[in-house]
Amino acid sequence: MNPKATVLDDAAIRRALTRISHEIIEKNKGIEDLVLVGIKTRGVPIAQRLKEKIQEIEGADLPDGELDITLYRDDLTPKENGAEPLLKETNITADIDGKKVILVDDVLYTGRTVRAAMDALIDHGRPKEIQLAVLVDRGHRELPIRADYVGKNVPTSQEEIITVTLSETDEADEVKIYEK
Repeated sequence: MNPKATVLDDAAIRRALTRISHEIIEKNKGIEDLVLVGIKTRGVPIAQRLKEKIQEIEGADLPDGELDITLYRDDLTPKENGAEPLLKETNITADIDGKKVILVDDVLYTGRTVRAAMDALIDHGRPKEIQLAVLVDRGHRELPIRADYVGKNVPTSQEEIITVTLSETDEADEVKIYEK
């Protein structure tokens, strides 16, 4: 696959996350009772970057966590070789009961990942509110889900693919669009 375009480079990602951090603080009138939870895999480093930026702005620690949604996905199918799905660890040490939880992911597409994440999150407690922050919203929703905080809206066709690479999991920070 050849890239069609670079949608965000490292500087644009940094600016988008800075803006989202300010929007989170403004919408919630501070950071009291907030918990950031990254959806594995790339939502986790994005949540960590948001946490660091918010702490820099507010001067206070913000609880966070990591959420594995593997067993909550509606597209989980039995493997031909009988292997179990590869599970990643969920790590939410903060009490989320009665808190405002901000789910963080890299790309919002059909909404099915976010639905699975909400199901997984509810198994850990009963938040007062769930908000959603994404780096890229590419449209084509299959479920009535929308992000509260968006780094960049990228209208796409269903024949296009958005890839997010981050230095924590990949070699560089960038968002590219490819033709299938």
